[in-house]
Amino acid sequence: MKILLAVDSLARGGMERRLIELVKGLKRYPEIELNLVVFSETIAYPEIHDLDIPITILKRVPKKNPMVFVRFYKLCKKLGPDLIHCWGTMSAIWAIPTAKLLGISLINGNIMDAPEGLSFFDKRLFRARLTYPFSSFIVSNSKAGLNAYKVPKHKAICIYNGFDSNRISNLKQGSELKNELKVQTPKVVGMIGSFSERKDFETFIKAGIKILGKRSDVTFLAVGEGPELGKHLQMVPSKYRSNFIFPGIRTDVESVINILDIGVLSTNSHIHGEGISNVILEYMALEKPVIATKGGGTPEIIEHGISGILIPSHSALDLANEIHYLLENIEEARTMGRKGRETVAEKFNLAEMTKAYIELYQRTY
Repeated sequence: MKILLAVDSLARGGMERRLIELVKGLKRYPEIELNLVVFSETIAYPEIHDLDIPITILKRVPKKNPMVFVRFYKLCKKLGPDLIHCWGTMSAIWAIPTAKLLGISLINGNIMDAPEGLSFFDKRLFRARLTYPFSSFIVSNSKAGLNAYKVPKHKAICIYNGFDSNRISNLKQGSELKNELKVQTPKVVGMIGSFSERKDFETFIKAGIKILGKRSDVTFLAVGEGPELGKHLQMVPSKYRSNFIFPGIRTDVESVINILDIGVLSTNSHIHGEGISNVILEYMALEKPVIATKGGGTPEIIEHGISGILIPSHSALDLANEIHYLLENIEEARTMGRKGRETVAEKFNLAEMTKAYIELYQRTY
């Protein structure tokens, strides 16, 4: 079976990481032939080159260049894929004319988040629904995402993320990494994400300031980059600057998570709803207790009070209280971490995700 994967770019993000993991899984099946099309030169995951699959760059210059449709059509005619699997709404839009002209089935993986209360006129919903009639199936990594985007039930497929356990098999020594990052406290609480409006680093920093007003044995790691990084740097009072570390983007994110006592994901739920967050799975795979904003697909990962803690959005007080509670109740935090790892192994493993996609491909083909 020939599968053509199409994605707008391979910038750093949850969808792109999920695509990389799926390629790893599919490479174990010699009966599946893969090709990858990227509509950008951005490839932030260099390991894709180690997976030995043909990659074609169809750069969109200018951004709305109609010749991309023609170039994609010619490529598909040459490769002769049995089906096209698009990752994102724009890649689906680029692929639809070719799929129809050549009679190729289209799997549409354009549901990546689960925002609450999408109005009928919301452009995200409008763009997504434009692609539904031309898609054999619409895939989301969360049930919440399928509901949020009002996907027709007969086309809706939920396939959870698959975590590759090999990613945590060769971690850096914790003491060396702490020295490198200049961590000077016994306790470390971290949040990993982009400094963009979708993630709520503001609440994370405010919670850290509240905690540091009572205790000084905690360092807060805020890992990532983005347009709002400067604003958040300025939030930290000078007296607490040694307790807040902003290391930027890290390629050794699993090793960084391994030095945490608690993993946090605070989401700006006013504009964004998580699908299935890769960083939550990474926390849990490394047995870290997780505190995350409730909503979206996050309750599909975390069982509140068992494998993690769900808190209201934009509440620095709730986040500070829960961080303090887990730091004080070490055995309960460890139990949550162990339960989280069991959840990832049972429900979010790479083999199960790969199997689910193969079954979908066979059903579509």
